Amino acid sequence: MTAPAAGVLGVPWSAGVRRGDDGVVTVAGVGVHDLAAEHGTPAYVLDEADFRARARGYRTAFATAFAEVGTGVDVYYAGKALLTVAVARWARSEGLRVDTASGGELAVALRAGVPGAEIGLHGNNKSDDEILAALDAGVGRIIVDSLVEIDRVADLAASRGVVAPVMVRVTTGVHAGGHEYISTAHEDQKFGLSVNPGALDDGGDPPAMRALLAVVARPELHLLGIHSHIGSQILDPAGFEAAARVVLRLRAELAERTGVLVDEVDLGGGYGIAYLPGEVPLDPDRIAKDVASAVAAVCGELRTPLPRISVEPGRAIVGPAGFTLYTVGTVKPVALDDGRVRTYVSVDGGMSDNIRPALYGAHYHAEVVGRASDAEPLLARVVGKHCESGDIVVHEVMLPGDVRAGDLLAVAATGAYGRSMASNYNQLTRPPVVGVADGVSRVLVRRETVEDLLALDLG
Repeated sequence: MTAPAAGVLGVPWSAGVRRGDDGVVTVAGVGVHDLAAEHGTPAYVLDEADFRARARGYRTAFATAFAEVGTGVDVYYAGKALLTVAVARWARSEGLRVDTASGGELAVALRAGVPGAEIGLHGNNKSDDEILAALDAGVGRIIVDSLVEIDRVADLAASRGVVAPVMVRVTTGVHAGGHEYISTAHEDQKFGLSVNPGALDDGGDPPAMRALLAVVARPELHLLGIHSHIGSQILDPAGFEAAARVVLRLRAELAERTGVLVDEVDLGGGYGIAYLPGEVPLDPDRIAKDVASAVAAVCGELRTPLPRISVEPGRAIVGPAGFTLYTVGTVKPVALDDGRVRTYVSVDGGMSDNIRPALYGAHYHAEVVGRASDAEPLLARVVGKHCESGDIVVHEVMLPGDVRAGDLLAVAATGAYGRSMASNYNQLTRPPVVGVADGVSRVLVRRETVEDLLALDLG
């Protein structure tokens, strides 16, 4: 095997990742040996400059595209992908707002100094406490997800003496994404209110229209707009165009029936990224231009003014900006039924720090990053240390034939949904989040300790 070439690693790594002539990888000028020595492994490593550049890229692409068709746009960072105080500050400083999906995420955004008016609150089962926290913070939008929630939000707003700005989340029947569990616009799932006239089979309005009418009827609520989200890890913009058409027609129908033409439409996010070498991520300029053109065309057909648009690219900003750094432990060759040999390379983390391969069958790319090697490649499976046969980090990857205990191994594009979905399975402690910029690393979220776990256990 030829030793890995020096220079930029490219897709799916962040822009600041380089491999030196000695085979050692650096990110933003900091070597992986230094990261491991200072912060330990496993660790989530975030390239701050890469994050910021992607945030700016999405903000600029959408602002430019929608300005050309004559309307404005807000870009919300989807906090569910990864939300820390530092990450929220980075997003806001690059001109993004923050979308949250729980009281905890709302609290992080507020601690980061994000003004309430620049925060949205999602959730299919918000508690009264979460709704009250959002109202007290003056959030710019509460996205209601069911008919029963409308009255709850209105009653709680009345108790606070405020008018709550709300959007109604609708399911358009357009769904996309890499796995059934992350496709969110089909009928048989928990999110949103259907636009399908036969959804309730009682001859009345579809749930989406009933919700819009119910909001209009409550003076404690201000109907800000309509929200749609069709899935995650989407690589074809056609789905967004189709969903926009459905939502804009619903907007026009509401205006015809009530005289209320909502000011905003949110077309969600779910923009796909590259997880493996050779994959092509969704291009911000392309998706922005395609969606802007579709919105303008439909509004022209309907003869309705253009709404203000909002979008939520979370994974697409933070996913490629991060990688997870591990230390290799046990290396074990296993004979396969077809006569091949697969080498199981165990690392000091696993499904507790990246559940997506087990949950979705997600695929990632890994490399030995602490040294060069001239050994012939071997077929490897990177696995974790949990008591679970499904504890797979990378299903299949070619690694140097001399991969061994003590090697540093990195898995690319784990900035999204690694830390935010992490657990303490087998009582493992969750890794730190380490930010790197301009040759300096710093802890953004510290590593959990066994003492942290024991402190929660009251015996």
